Amino acid sequence: MDPHDDRCRASATFDGLIFFPDPHVPAPPPGVEERGFTTADGVRLHAWWAPPAAAAPVLVWSHGNAGNIGGRAPVLGALARRGLGVLAYDYRGYGRSAGHPTEAGVYRDAEAAYDAARTAGAPATRLVAFGESLGGAVSVHLATARACAAVVLVATFTRLRDVARAHYGPLGFLAGDRFDVLARIGTLRVPVLIAHGDRDEVVPFALGERLFAAAPAPKRFVRVPGAHHDDVLDDPALLDAIAHFARAPEAPR
Repeated sequence: MDPHDDRCRASATFDGLIFFPDPHVPAPPPGVEERGFTTADGVRLHAWWAPPAAAAPVLVWSHGNAGNIGGRAPVLGALARRGLGVLAYDYRGYGRSAGHPTEAGVYRDAEAAYDAARTAGAPATRLVAFGESLGGAVSVHLATARACAAVVLVATFTRLRDVARAHYGPLGFLAGDRFDVLARIGTLRVPVLIAHGDRDEVVPFALGERLFAAAPAPKRFVRVPGAHHDDVLDDPALLDAIAHFARAPEAPR
């Protein structure tokens, strides 16, 4: 038996425990355009594009590990009403995007989404890497691979194995080095906003605090009182904070 085959099967099995795609995407909300673009390795992705107000920032939104962009429609609309542009895309294997998700693959997907936003006319000085949960890990990678104005991370972990350890104890080591945000965040050279619900039952609040401690300045932490993992972006005050930070990431609080 080839041990390489065993490792590939184990990796594919673990990917199935990380990614929870939903293939069903509704029609986009009013004022939101459907877009498509292709990654560097030839995978066709589907996205929603909400154009920005004049000279406003544009968020390249990397979502969490479950569902697809369809479930983010209310938040996308709320951000667009605050004047921000938003490019919300689905990773490979999610929604109408082709392919199968892997860690390396979703990093390529974020880079392709960024390039699509640039093609749509957004300069790097107005692009913000915006990620929720696992998408925060993707956004930190993106900010190390492409020039951007700032990074916004919501309900993001330090490393995947830290989350696994919080839920499964010693078995958390099976996550290996996947999605190691802690190893990358110190290399960022742009302002960072980190927000976390203090009742997050999936990614413990303490991991958000630890991630913030490792981030370089300038940085801002937003504690969202009473928010859980899946409803943290429903908080209007948090969306206001994100919009303000995107416009003036280095301004004092």
